[in-house]
Amino acid sequence: MKKPILIPDIIIIIFLEILLLPNEIHADPRSQTFNLTCGTQLIYNRTITLSNFVATMENISAQIRTSRFGIAATGSGHDANYGLAQCYGDLSLVDCVLCHAEARNILPLCYPFTGGRVYLDGCFMRAQNYSFFQEYTGPNDHAVCGNRTQQDPGFRNSARRGLLKAVADAPNNNGFAREQVGVSGSGNGSVYVLADCWKSVSASGCRACLENASASLLGCLPASGGRALNTGCFMRYSDANFLNPVPGNGSSRGRIVVTVIITVSAVAVLIIGTSIGYYMWKNRTIEKKRKGDAEKLAKILNDSSLNFKYSTLEKATSSFDKANKLGQGGFGIVYKGVLPDGREIAVKRLFFNNKHRAADFYNEVNIISSVEHKNLVKLLGCSCSGPESLLVYEFLPNKSLDHFIFDSSKAKTLNWEKRFKIIIGIVEGLVYLHENTKTRIIHRDIKASNILLDFRLRAKIADFGLARSFQEDKSHISTAIAGTLGYMAPEYLAHGRLTEKADVYSLGVLLLEIVTGSQNNRTKASNYTDSIVIFTWKKFQ
Repeated sequence: MKKPILIPDIIIIIFLEILLLPNEIHADPRSQTFNLTCGTQLIYNRTITLSNFVATMENISAQIRTSRFGIAATGSGHDANYGLAQCYGDLSLVDCVLCHAEARNILPLCYPFTGGRVYLDGCFMRAQNYSFFQEYTGPNDHAVCGNRTQQDPGFRNSARRGLLKAVADAPNNNGFAREQVGVSGSGNGSVYVLADCWKSVSASGCRACLENASASLLGCLPASGGRALNTGCFMRYSDANFLNPVPGNGSSRGRIVVTVIITVSAVAVLIIGTSIGYYMWKNRTIEKKRKGDAEKLAKILNDSSLNFKYSTLEKATSSFDKANKLGQGGFGIVYKGVLPDGREIAVKRLFFNNKHRAADFYNEVNIISSVEHKNLVKLLGCSCSGPESLLVYEFLPNKSLDHFIFDSSKAKTLNWEKRFKIIIGIVEGLVYLHENTKTRIIHRDIKASNILLDFRLRAKIADFGLARSFQEDKSHISTAIAGTLGYMAPEYLAHGRLTEKADVYSLGVLLLEIVTGSQNNRTKASNYTDSIVIFTWKKFQ
């Protein structure tokens, strides 16, 4: 098959310029965070709750991109996750997506509590472990008044009229109203009002919510502005025009949007049509190359110094005897082993089986084994041709850092000088992983149990054998969240966007553990305490 002609760059540029018409399509997404309120109930099962939260957020995001409103529920019982997101009625679809993206990045800051709500000036998001969709009132409903007083004597009456008119109009207009009321005797002065009920709330619930909200805002007068943050609605007034023009049928703005959609669709069809042919050709070529590479690797695998026979490792660990178990990580169980030549090794028995992708697995090991640093555990090789996949590391006698800092007796052996050296060692190892010019690596699971100590108590980062290597100009978008709850950065939890910053966040949590000697997210009588991040923040305040 001949390689098809690709779309000229000029068409792509025109396509992007059409999409990015800021003055015609975009207004103001009002994505500034105004209020974040977190619940007080702690998560019960963190792994299940996280999985449910991510699934709910993905479902809602897909709805937001088409209807500016999303509602979803995942799971059941204590670990269930119910979510709702909505953009206010005067936001365009493009601006809505921008505002929602910001809200989705903020809500995970409520972790490890079961729920929370975030009010932005253009949209709202809430998540709980129960169905709250019909709620329109609650104990946390309140108004936030502006700190500037409006001196115009007619402002109070105009604001009152605008608020009451919005309460009357919104329930009959899909829960949305926007008002502009002139201030008598002030020339060009006006009061601007916005009211929005969540689409899951009934018309009667919407009216009741807005009545409560308007009553709270009337208490703000003569302040120049105020916002009511209620369970089932949002309301705002101001003497400054914060409203966006609402796109209407037949308006010039509407015609521009239609024109853009038609043009984009035409270009998209052209791109898709030529791309299908190109990718079919490309995938066949890649598949053929992979097959050849796999056959080539199979031939050299037996002669490689990185390859260990499965039978050799099985014998070295006494058939993976429990007495030789050193610990367990996120990827597998580690056993101590002794090779026939007397060398002590650590063998990781992986939870997943890679024998059907031995070539790819071997390639990963080949890359990681070339990474050498005094603060990284040396990966000696692997076994990927037996009934299960194994990794072979150098053996370190003092096990992992968590055995020291979380043990009241062993912790006494780590004075401040030793702890400081351990911290420096971890940082140097992490910097090497991130900045090594040959192979840059994101670890994804920095925590105390993945920091091993040699006989001199020198820190060595372990368990990066399965971390993804990444290019300098790319950020890896993971299809599955990997890591340990309580150590993962909020933006990684929310979007799965993996950069080296995720490791830096985990490092920060680990540093707090080393300094305090307290384990993050520990349990007491089956109930979770505050995470060490929240505990530290409270003490800081």
